[in-house]
Order: sequence, then C-alpha cells, then structure tokens
Amino acid sequence: MSDPLHPTFDPLSKGFSEDPYSVYEALRALNNPFYFDAQDMWLLSRYEDVAAIATNPDMVRSLAGIETEQESRERQRRANWHDMPFHERVVQFSLLDSDGEVHRRLRKQVFGEFSVRNVAELEPVVQGFVDRLLTDLAQREEIEFVEDFAAHIPGFIIGHLLGVPAEDSRQLRIWSEQVVQFFDVDRSAERKIIAETATREFYDYLTELKKARVRAPQRDLISKMIADEAKGFYSGDEFISTCMLVLMAGHGSTIDVLGSGMHTLLKNPSAMRRLRDVPSLIPQAIQEMFRYEPPLPFFHRHATSEVTLRGNRYPAGTTFGLLYGAANRDPEQFNDPDSFNIDRAPNRHLAFGLGAHLCLGNNLARLNMRVIFETLLKNFSEFELANPLVPYKRGLSVRGPAKLNIRWKPA
Repeated sequence: MSDPLHPTFDPLSKGFSEDPYSVYEALRALNNPFYFDAQDMWLLSRYEDVAAIATNPDMVRSLAGIETEQESRERQRRANWHDMPFHERVVQFSLLDSDGEVHRRLRKQVFGEFSVRNVAELEPVVQGFVDRLLTDLAQREEIEFVEDFAAHIPGFIIGHLLGVPAEDSRQLRIWSEQVVQFFDVDRSAERKIIAETATREFYDYLTELKKARVRAPQRDLISKMIADEAKGFYSGDEFISTCMLVLMAGHGSTIDVLGSGMHTLLKNPSAMRRLRDVPSLIPQAIQEMFRYEPPLPFFHRHATSEVTLRGNRYPAGTTFGLLYGAANRDPEQFNDPDSFNIDRAPNRHLAFGLGAHLCLGNNLARLNMRVIFETLLKNFSEFELANPLVPYKRGLSVRGPAKLNIRWKPA
C-alpha cells in the first residue's frame, strides 16, 4: 500500500487477512473504482457506490439470457467454472445466482419460512441446542471457540428448518464449506475437484432425503417444497439447488460472524461489560457486529446496460465487485467507522446486502446471534483470549477467525 494512487490488492495474502480495512480505506481514497484485473471487475468500496449498484434493477447476478451460449462458455473457462457438471447444474445456477422472474419465483417459495414470525418460532430450538452444547463445554476452562462451539450451531438449526436429521448436521458443514470455497478468487484444479465432489455427494444425499419425504411427509421445509414442486413451482434441479442453498448460505457466514463477534467483544471489554449490565442492548450490538466484521464482505453484479458511476461510463457486461466490508467502514456513512460502538443507531450496514438479493436468512442470523450471546453472557462471568494472535481466513468472499482460543469461567 506504499503507492496511494496504485494500491496493491491481494485478498489471498496474509496481510489482507490480518487487516483488510486499511486496504479498503486506500481503495475508497481513489477517485474512481479500482480495476481488479485478476477477476476482470471494478471494485466498489464507497457506501454510496455499492448501494447504488446493489439496488439498480439493471445490475444482475447472472448473465443467463443476456450473453450468448458461446460467450457464457468462454466466461466459464476463464473463471475455471467449466467441466463441473453437478456444480454447474445446482450451484452455479441457484436462487442466489438468478434474476428477474426466475429469482422472484424461487424466492417466493421459501420467503415465508424466513419471516420474522416464523423464525421466532425457532427460538426454543436454538436455545435448547445452545444449552445442550454448553452443558458439556462449560466443564472446560479453555476451548477453541470456532471449532468447539460456533461450528456446531448453524448446521443443526438450518437442518432442523429444512428437515435434515440432526446426526447429519456435521456432514452438512463439511459439504457446505467444500462447495463454497470455490466461490473465492483461488480456483485451482485441486479446489475444483473438491467442490465438484462435494456437490455430487450433497446432490445424492438430498435426492435420497427427498425420496424419504415423498414417502413420509413431515412438517418441514423440504416437505413443503415437494408439494410446491408438484404444483410446478420447481424443476427437479431447482428443487435440489434451493435446498442446497438454504443449507449452505447461512452456514459458514454464521460460524464466521460468531467468531468475529466474540473476538470483537474480547477486544472491547467495556462493551462486553455493558451488555452484561444491559442485555436489552444485545440486538443492537449484534447489528454492530455485522457492520464491523461482515462475514460475507464481497458480492458481484453484472451490468445489463451502460451505467455511469462517478462520471465514468461502464458498458453493458461490466462486472462490479461490491465490497460490503469496505462500505461498512465508509466515514461518509458511519461516524467513527473503525470503532465498535454498540450504541450505533441507526445502523444501515450492508452486511445483508440490498435490493432484490437482500439476504433471505437475515432474520434467522440475528435470532441465532441474539440467543447465543445472551446465553453466553448470562452463563459465563469471564472471557479472555487464550492466544492473542487470532488468525483470520484468507480470501475475498469470507471474513472470520480461523481459530479463536478462549478461556472462560462459569457464572
């Protein structure tokens, strides 16, 4: 970052994982968006720019129906997304990566399950699972917070919602991480094999689960989706793709924000003390955790028509990288953005995105976080870092601790 006019952008570097925010600050200081040649896209780092593109109906996640078949295949090859038959069918196409009528149809079928009212009914399930998990862990003076605690929660909760047997939740996490890792900038041949193999195994698993629910429907999302498919709302691949997305979308991000949220509180002990004294502030603190360390700091959009941004014209077909992590630290939008402030209100962060692709599971994510931190602060009187060096994951699309060793003392 020695040259402010030509900053270095290397999201796979150790330096970036340790502190992406100084890099984001340098990008925001530029007069124009930053061209990231490794991905052939323009990176947007200012809140105003990110919000404008995210809410522009001419900006899409997928170029299906816009580019020719040959153009699509060439783009796949350039990005090393080709020769992955299962990944192409049910991952590269999904509710997340569709637009227009297809996106609206698929989103409509599952939207109600993630409403505030329906998600609230899951609170006893979340509370019960967290309590059981802590019953065993509380006997230990030190834990690795990510692997011993956070990693167990989303698979069970999302699996419960969909209708996956609880004993399979660990495998869901493995598949989810193996599939999702290929969305980042490192798309090596080895990572490609891992992603395609996991997708095929995940596909086979969901196909068998679907057969079981056809024989014996239950009160779960997958049974509802089977009924919706019979009414013509899903094709076979759309059914599997949507199930897979529901299971994957909030999996790694929930683990990551739990880890970064706890790490942030450990670095801000006065905030932790205040939350103990005033638990009603926890929902507000959760919002600040998402702003301060968004677990999904990057998404993309393609322009379907020419767009003007900061006086510059970008033709149809231009790809924009939306740096939510940078936008959430923009001083033009947030006062003292690099400070963790649990009193911040309003807090119009972009951790859940904006526009048509606003995160479907944002209500569930906030419920999980609220229940978990309420329970932790009530049941433990002290927390401290067991190792001050906390490594964060490397990559453009993820943000969260790889490990977080803590010591705690029951209340």
